[in-house]
Amino acid sequence: MSSAWLLPEHIADVLPAQARHLEELRRNLLDRAHAYGYELVAPPMLEHLESLLSGTGRELDLRTFKLVDQLSGRTLGLRADTTIQAARIDAHLLNRDGVTRLCYCGPVLHTRPSGLYATREPLQFGAEVFGHAGLEADLEVIELAVDSLRLAGLREVVVDLADARVLRGVLAGLPLDAQALADLVEVLSRKDAAGLQSLTRDMAAESRDGLLALPQLYGGAEVIAAARDRLPARPLVQAALDQLEWLARHLQAAHPGLVVGFDLSDMSGYAYYSGPRFAAYGAGATDALARGGRYDEVGAAFGRNRPAAGFSMDLKTLAEATRLPAAAAAIRAPWGEEADLRAAVRALRDAGETVVAMLPGHTEETAGFACDRELIRAGDRWVVQALPAQPD
Repeated sequence: MSSAWLLPEHIADVLPAQARHLEELRRNLLDRAHAYGYELVAPPMLEHLESLLSGTGRELDLRTFKLVDQLSGRTLGLRADTTIQAARIDAHLLNRDGVTRLCYCGPVLHTRPSGLYATREPLQFGAEVFGHAGLEADLEVIELAVDSLRLAGLREVVVDLADARVLRGVLAGLPLDAQALADLVEVLSRKDAAGLQSLTRDMAAESRDGLLALPQLYGGAEVIAAARDRLPARPLVQAALDQLEWLARHLQAAHPGLVVGFDLSDMSGYAYYSGPRFAAYGAGATDALARGGRYDEVGAAFGRNRPAAGFSMDLKTLAEATRLPAAAAAIRAPWGEEADLRAAVRALRDAGETVVAMLPGHTEETAGFACDRELIRAGDRWVVQALPAQPD
């Protein structure tokens, strides 16, 4: 018999200091998105399964918890990602003609973790812009992602750019079924040279050479020039490279300290990305803190195929990558029934101060707060005075 206090694997309680850190990140990042003109939405955790999985591909299907609705008998899903829900809101509930910017922050659930130490209950923050097909929207969401990471305390951010159209352009004209394409995407994702050699051995020389080059096309600005030289000179490939170069140039002009690179064999989310995509990292990290890009087909299942670009990140992962804030400063106050004492405490709290009352029989303040002042009686009134500094 398992202990009643044990939680499922890759599910964990968030304790006070970390919970406060997460809440500060959530508020700060939503405020930053608001400053860009994004409106907050809060979709439900539970939806009909076909709505949640519209256009997302097999990977998200496998990560989605499913259950039967006792009211309708239909299969429901617990959301594993919020992007599709934002697209549904844009298409059916708002139904605006112009540009719509939406942001969100809430838990999602995964049937399996994305990594050895990953949670199955990420706290997903994201932003989506609908209705603009130009690169200006792509640039805006990348800049918001970079701003968000820097606001969280990451001073050095690395952005890797890729584009779903590069592979599509290289494969143009090849008769590949769905399974063959999935196998090819898988070996490219792993940069598996031997597997790639095997899968491409019967392909036309131009496409085969381009595919074999893709795993080597990662690094700095030199990657674009190398790609123009080594990949087939097809319109879709050239358009993708031109746009990646434009994005990199504008990002570095606006953020001189930002490191921008390219990884043309990055296949993450290949099933639904339709153009440029990006991953943002902390300096020296191997796991992305934010991912996003352009997915113009995301609203098709809802009857409104609008241009769309956006990104998302897990605030729990971001919190682990950033410094825990210092304990909040607070005022220590005695507990008492005196009306003037209780009025003084209320006035301080109304003014934005944290006041920790020492309940009868206790002399230590709550560990999560740094009481640097105390409320004392001075004659006929209550005043706040500084406490002596505590030795380190």
